[in-house]
Amino acid sequence: MMAVVSFAVFASAFVISIYTLSVTIGMHKDRIIGALRGQAPADRHPLAALVRAEQRIAVRRWAAQTARPTSAHRMRAAA
Repeated sequence: MMAVVSFAVFASAFVISIYTLSVTIGMHKDRIIGALRGQAPADRHPLAALVRAEQRIAVRRWAAQTARPTSAHRMRAAA
């Protein structure tokens, strides 16, 4: 009886894991096969993403360079 229960538990775990893998891989089957064949996806534009990232970095640097008011303590220390 214990062998039957053990078999049922492990067999169901195996079936669930196979189902999960097949669903996960099945959604991206076309992309996986294309990558194995060496074909680049048509909707991929890495240079456009790089340009957007560079623009964001430039804006952040520009925003960080705003003039900060000097404190009165610094002005007295310099005098």
